[in-house]
Amino acid sequence: MQYNFDEIIERGNTACVKYDLRKFFFGNDEVIPMWVADMDFRTPDFVMDAIRERAAHEVLGYSIRTDSCFDALTAWIQRRHHWRTEREWIAFSPGIVPAVNMAVLAFTRRRDKVIIQPPVYFPFFDAVKNHGRKLVYNQLIMENGRYRMNYENLEQLCRDGARMLILSNPHNPAGNAWRADELKRMADICLKYNVLVISDEIHCDLVNRGFHHTVLASLSPEIAAKTVTMVASSKTFNLAGMATSLVIISNPSLMKRFRKVLDGLHIEMGNLFGNVAAEAAYTHGDAWLEQLLDYIDGNIHTLIEFAETHLPQVKVIRPEATYMAWLDFSQTGMSDAELKKFMIEEAGLGLNEGTQFGPGGDGYMRMNLACPRPVLMRALEQLKHALCKRMSEG
Repeated sequence: MQYNFDEIIERGNTACVKYDLRKFFFGNDEVIPMWVADMDFRTPDFVMDAIRERAAHEVLGYSIRTDSCFDALTAWIQRRHHWRTEREWIAFSPGIVPAVNMAVLAFTRRRDKVIIQPPVYFPFFDAVKNHGRKLVYNQLIMENGRYRMNYENLEQLCRDGARMLILSNPHNPAGNAWRADELKRMADICLKYNVLVISDEIHCDLVNRGFHHTVLASLSPEIAAKTVTMVASSKTFNLAGMATSLVIISNPSLMKRFRKVLDGLHIEMGNLFGNVAAEAAYTHGDAWLEQLLDYIDGNIHTLIEFAETHLPQVKVIRPEATYMAWLDFSQTGMSDAELKKFMIEEAGLGLNEGTQFGPGGDGYMRMNLACPRPVLMRALEQLKHALCKRMSEG
């Protein structure tokens, strides 16, 4: 079956965060919203069919996850990422962010040091600070258009007593598909100092053409024993509203500690339709995903070619993974406040400010490319005209 990703679907007035909160976040409900990380594409037909079939039963009481659900999850991970997992390794969470918060509670104590690597997904900051832990930064280094980890600083932070590292793999917002050698070097440092790694791998299925995702825990049994892996169908299949994600822990001792927090909050039962949707997606989603990846790759090339031709002041950090583009506007000479105002009032675009992602985000914006190409082209034309006008006015 051929899927139509060029189709423009009206999402306004559907209680949609991306569209219906434009006025709240941008002060303008007419901007093209290219911020929050969900897709403007139709939910796959095989997912909708499964939801409709279950809804037709008309009794929506307490539910369990079936053997077929677990089988679909483990088979997908084996098929797509060559990592064999066991049913007893899997716990559920309403989302990755709640899972990260639960991991902080389960595996650290108040005033423990927790490492993050900015610029990085902004909920990581609060997941540490809100629970009384001490946030420490291993700042990523931009080198030849790609971020790299600062291994020397990472080792110093671990030596100084850090207890946990929260990893974004693939990296959000810059789109690094961290290579196996990069992850191995990072993990070896963490093993040396007994630092637990929380690996947010929610974008693992969205690796762009020519690149590869490495599951951190797949590198060795020793690394797996000190890793908590988090994945979900929500980014891959546009199911964020279903509030269903997976936490994979092969170490029984760590799983026991995580479940103590999870069970204390009584939230693992989750969402009936989230379970149905995830099972359908992981069972039938391969062909749809391959077409999606081709389309996103086309959007990435469209952005890069357009920027090279028409946006000389904007540097695109080519995403190796995710459907996000990390855009460097530093050559425009605008401050972050000016850039935010320009983007909304002059370009008519709603993007994520780089400063949201912490140190190193100054001068950047994050653009969501998971939209029909005609929408992307309209956004790029608006940006081009706004920048040309601003530059001509001096």
